[in-house]
Amino acid sequence: MTATTRSARAWRRGAAALAVGALAAVGMTACSSSSSGSSASSGSTASSSDIASALQKKSTLTVWAWAPQDKDIVAAFEKKYPNVTVDLVNAGTSTTEYTKLQNAIKAGSGVPDVAQIEYYALPQFAVSGSVQSLDGYGFDSLKSDYASAVGDAITVNGSLDALPQDTGPMALFYNEKIFKQYGLTVPTTWDQYVADAVKLHAANSSEYITSDTGDPGTATSMIWQAGGKPFTVTGATSVTINTADSGTQKWAAEWDQLEEKGLLAQTTGWTSQWFNQLGNGQIATLVTGAWMPDNLETSAAAGSGDWRVAPMPTYTAGTAASAENGGSSYAVMKASSNSLVAAGFIQFLATQPGEQILANEGGFPALTSILNSSSFLGQDPAYFGGQKINTVLSAAAASVLPGWSYMPFQVYANSIFPDTVGKAYSNKTDIYSAIAAWYKASASYGTGQGFSVTLQ
Repeated sequence: MTATTRSARAWRRGAAALAVGALAAVGMTACSSSSSGSSASSGSTASSSDIASALQKKSTLTVWAWAPQDKDIVAAFEKKYPNVTVDLVNAGTSTTEYTKLQNAIKAGSGVPDVAQIEYYALPQFAVSGSVQSLDGYGFDSLKSDYASAVGDAITVNGSLDALPQDTGPMALFYNEKIFKQYGLTVPTTWDQYVADAVKLHAANSSEYITSDTGDPGTATSMIWQAGGKPFTVTGATSVTINTADSGTQKWAAEWDQLEEKGLLAQTTGWTSQWFNQLGNGQIATLVTGAWMPDNLETSAAAGSGDWRVAPMPTYTAGTAASAENGGSSYAVMKASSNSLVAAGFIQFLATQPGEQILANEGGFPALTSILNSSSFLGQDPAYFGGQKINTVLSAAAASVLPGWSYMPFQVYANSIFPDTVGKAYSNKTDIYSAIAAWYKASASYGTGQGFSVTLQ
């Protein structure tokens, strides 16, 4: 992701609140619209020649997406397939789009052919039957072109339900100038990270190791990296939520040392103040997705030359471990009457033509052939002091821990995060207890939506 990643990965309090009413209706409600025209139904198959043939016919495709690179990707697609006109619509970012999308699905009209859907939100639309299964389109072989975590993210209940665009393996972004000024060691473990936080804030009470006001995307990614697997989804309707998850406890115990001692800047992310503090060194690190560099270059220009990238600290020294934070897939909506052309478009977007445009314009692609290419690995942005940061970020993509699952009602769960865990941050109280309360509230919602939820 690039400059608009702030919306693509952020589960911000304001945007999430907009989604509560409309997305509460997702539950187990399947889309009632049917496919017709150059479309393949969920039980049929379509060969590559079927898709190629559909792309040669006059047609119009409606795509809802917010990624800035999509304008050029669409232009390249239309150049290759001049009979296809793509109506690219920015219907809002993240939960704003999901609200409009769910409203259109419920109304049975106005649903786009293709929608950009973040990995964490895909299960919610997949289990409701709102997206077209791609199992019959011959795309299964594409999964080996991406890191295993990405392949897992686009597969819901054993069905390939989308293709990826960007991805967000996590790393440690740190201000080298601040680290040198205060004699801090770049941490390789979380215990070292906490020690750096204590030392930094003791030396200058206006400077913090990082900021966190309680973000659900950050929390779930950090739990993932701690080896947590709090959510288990079986089939389309059965969800188990483990409130005693060991990874949740491990991360909460570590982060509590920062939160309860006031070592986290209470600055709302993606605000001008936040970027100012990143630029001037008051926030010394970010543990976030690989899409972050362009955001720093664009919005925290004052920090140019000061920042560097290192592997994410771990709980066991010498053992590489990362998690995903952010990233988007593109799904063919079940209501599309032009699903073969839609499938052809997302294939273009998710393979070499589209992924190369994404990479050329500052995005962090999902395609491993690009991530491992010498041209990508050799980039040495001046903002990061000429460091070849993609060598670190590409390695992070390969070290994402396997086996993570999101709840099929994660969008709603994230929207209520401020009501439980967010209060722990503001009150400097125990994070684990707040996370457990969040898990329980999420379970209650899931049950009310018709899921079979087991709370452990």
